[in-house]
Parts: sequence; structure tokens; C-alpha cells
Amino acid sequence: MTLPPPVELGAALPAPSPSPEMLDRLATRRSSPAQALTVPGPDPDQIADILTLGARTPDHGKLTPWRFVVMGTETRAGIAERLAVMATRKGLSPKAVAVLAKLTAAPTTVLVISTAAPGAKPVWEQELSAGAVCMNIEHAASALGFASSWITDWYSYDADAAALFGVTEGEKVAGFIHIGTATEPLLERDRPNVASLTTTLP
Repeated sequence: MTLPPPVELGAALPAPSPSPEMLDRLATRRSSPAQALTVPGPDPDQIADILTLGARTPDHGKLTPWRFVVMGTETRAGIAERLAVMATRKGLSPKAVAVLAKLTAAPTTVLVISTAAPGAKPVWEQELSAGAVCMNIEHAASALGFASSWITDWYSYDADAAALFGVTEGEKVAGFIHIGTATEPLLERDRPNVASLTTTLP
């Protein structure tokens, strides 16, 4: 499966049309436990397609306030070892070490880094754009037949830990998107009561 050819800049895009397949995918979307992701994962061409679709997201001001780091298992295993030592040194709970299993299981991980900065557009809007990228990546992975898990965990918010992934000062981790094949069925969970969260104005 390949993406359609790129659209020429300024060309008219097709109008939206009903898509039962897309509606079904959205209605049954479910994250996989990160530890339950295994091979096969996306190949390099599929990863490029996933990122291309992920980047096709709302971005007020065309700032592209995010960037990607694609990590295989070897890189993540090495970082996880260093994180385990760091967690012990910082006096974190045993759970802080246990959750590292989520970091190393999947065949591929895309780290989405928010690079939002003060300027012409609100930082909050730029950060929302990074979140939209994460969701687009999950949808793109699903469209290619893979399961995924969007997580953060403590090492996303600890500056020393985040630096191991190349996150620099002023940047934030928007999410680790782990991608692969689920080893167990994805079970439905409780969903919010949308009506109770919605206000309709005339």
C-alpha cells in the first residue's frame, strides 16, 4: 500500500466524501498496551508514509512546531538501561524502572517533540498542533495495519532523562508513539458520555 502522489502546491483538493471504512476505523480505534507490541513493525518506507501523514495536521501559521525522532529497538534498549540507573540514583519508585518495559517492546517508536516557542502564534496552539501530529501518526499506523500506543511516562518530564533522547532546552515530549503488531486482542474500554460533555447553543 502506497500513498497517493503528492498534491501540487496550490492545487484544488478533492472535497470530502462519505467513507464507511474511515468511520469504522474511528469508531473502533483503540490503543494497544505498549508491552504487547511486537514484530512486524513498519518498514522504512511505511515509516516515511506515517510521518508524512502525521505532519498533515492543523498548524496555525505554518510553523511546524514539532519534530520527529525514529528509534529502533537497539537505541531504546540502551537508553532504557541508562534510565534504570538514573531512576535508582534519583530515588524513584520501583515502578519507574518497571515502566521502562513499555519503552523497549515495540519494533518501532516515533518520538514527537514539541518545539513550540513564543512568537506570532500562542505557544498553546503550537503544542496542540504537536498533539494533533501524535493522533495523526496513530491513525496512519492503523491505516497501514499496525497497532500503536501513545505514551509519555516519567522520563518525558525529567529534563535529565529527556536529554537522553535528544530533547533540548525549551522542547517538550509530546509523546512516544510505539508501533507494531499487537500480540493480544484490543479490548474495548469505558468511553465518556459525550452528551454530558456537550453544550449546544442555538
